[in-house]
Amino acid sequence: MKIKSETYKVKEGEKVDLEKWPTRVTPASKSRLAYEERLAKQVAELSKLQQLQYAANQHAVLLIFQAMDAAGKDGAIKHVMSGVNPQGCQVFSFQHPSAGELDHDFLWRTTQCLPERGRIGIFNRSYYEEVLIVRVHPKILRAQGLPDEVRDEKTIWNKRYQSIVALENHLHQNGTRIVKFFLHLSKQEQRKRFVARIDDPEKNWKFSSADIEERNCWPKYMRAYEACLSATSTQTAPWYVVPADDKENAHLIISNIVLDTLRSLHMKYPKANATHRQELISIRKRLMQDTLG
Repeated sequence: MKIKSETYKVKEGEKVDLEKWPTRVTPASKSRLAYEERLAKQVAELSKLQQLQYAANQHAVLLIFQAMDAAGKDGAIKHVMSGVNPQGCQVFSFQHPSAGELDHDFLWRTTQCLPERGRIGIFNRSYYEEVLIVRVHPKILRAQGLPDEVRDEKTIWNKRYQSIVALENHLHQNGTRIVKFFLHLSKQEQRKRFVARIDDPEKNWKFSSADIEERNCWPKYMRAYEACLSATSTQTAPWYVVPADDKENAHLIISNIVLDTLRSLHMKYPKANATHRQELISIRKRLMQDTLG
């Protein structure tokens, strides 16, 4: 089954109701073998396009992953980007900001990690945490040392959305293509994955009581995500709501969207000018004249 990236895109100005977005869709592959073959083919093409991106050195690509716990962000990044040369790909995971990071504006720490031209940058969580977890837990906002007039909870979220959109527009105008993924997991599937982590000793490290506390805030998180996706999905930096209950299918959807993004850049390998070409011909002649001795 063909995957249409547009199916999962949040259109600019669209008001998002996550209850109307599926967490599971008909699988694009009919078997595990078909899935593995299809993903391998897509990963191979992605690797070739990234090499071309690196050589052309005109565009950067930033992939942002956001989701509830156990939605599969780490696995998606691992499987989709498995064939990409590490030289052309950078992954950053963002946890709670440090005291030093909190002394700067909320975009500062992630801005330092933006990808260079020719590379793919991956943010596992991102500056969007500042309008998600911080919105769900206002006490975090109150501890950030902001001036009173800035910290007004009635206005700060819209102002932060505006700052984010402005940053992403600026990056787009300077050659960075931004693609944002919300891995849409059902609460029932999260429960299933949490239980599996508890039952598997090798996965116990992935689970803590804090995960349950966050799960109890599920409705608040859904409202925060809806507001965020509605306000910050733009034509130049779109959000994609990826059904995440089926991990394998999610991997195919994500890799397809990344491929569409890279293909849209219409990249070409740099061509040598006449002087450089003549130099190469001369060097080739000398190499052909070399003897084993």
